[in-house]
Amino acid sequence: MRERHDPTITGSAVARYAPAALVAALLAATAIAFVVTERLKLTPTPIVGTSVDKIFSPVCECGTDTATITFRLRRRDVVSVSVVDSGGTPVRELARDQVAARGRVTFFWDGRDDGGRLVPEGEYRPRIELRRERRTITMPNPIRVDVTPPTIRLVSARPRVFSPDGDKRADRVIVRFRAGERVSASLLVDGVQQLRLRGRRKQGRLDWFGTIDGKPAARGVYGLSLIARDAAGNVGGPTGEVNVTVRYVALGRDRIEVIAGARFPVLVSSDAARITWRLGGRSGTARPGTVLLTAPLVPGRYTLTMTANGYRDRAAVLVRAPEEQP
Repeated sequence: MRERHDPTITGSAVARYAPAALVAALLAATAIAFVVTERLKLTPTPIVGTSVDKIFSPVCECGTDTATITFRLRRRDVVSVSVVDSGGTPVRELARDQVAARGRVTFFWDGRDDGGRLVPEGEYRPRIELRRERRTITMPNPIRVDVTPPTIRLVSARPRVFSPDGDKRADRVIVRFRAGERVSASLLVDGVQQLRLRGRRKQGRLDWFGTIDGKPAARGVYGLSLIARDAAGNVGGPTGEVNVTVRYVALGRDRIEVIAGARFPVLVSSDAARITWRLGGRSGTARPGTVLLTAPLVPGRYTLTMTANGYRDRAAVLVRAPEEQP
């Protein structure tokens, strides 16, 4: 007699073994994924030695107005390079299907999109496509586009009168500043840059020793101001000017009238410890300030010379004969 097949029994068996089969399939898929992942870990990355500029300003008209993207290929490949924004959307194609030999490859980005428009400020990343490797790599190196000029303020300039004669007595002007970010500050003298601070900082000082293009400045009044350059290359300023006076030695008047043989005072301004005077064949030394001298005995026109640390100033001395007594 033929045995009858019970469909209920078959359905129960399938239902009983289905979860086990699903678990087995998941384990197998996990194992395969693990093997693939480990293999990828062991596979050397096709690009090494990456170097990407961290920040730049496309509008600075300076050496940092483009971003440099460079890396080394382990083997020859066909390369496409683009720049993507923070959301991963491409904004600029730098190269398409470019055959690149093994070794270093370099690309430049001017901060503009495919339409030639300046991209908004923010962070961007290079994306590399390698056809033969069948891989697309978005570099972790961010490139920040910054076109905002920094702010800088000239806080003080002291002293306002100084003598840059090298005797270490009031021979420099200390200019202090504050900025809104870390900047490299430069000092302008009458609108021309004469000094630049090394490194970048938010506040600091620049010491001007009274030189113009490396030579001692002539005596006179000079306007000091500051400009600032940020890490991207943007320049802020200049600030308003502060006037300072270069004075080596100065007489209080350039014309003196005195009676022959009479004593007369002369105001001498200098930061030197001692000054030297010469008048009518006589000479001597004195401290700066009010100096008392004696006029020559013979009437006439003489030149008074005051010297301090190699610098001098002069005044005309008109000596008159004594008035006759009644």
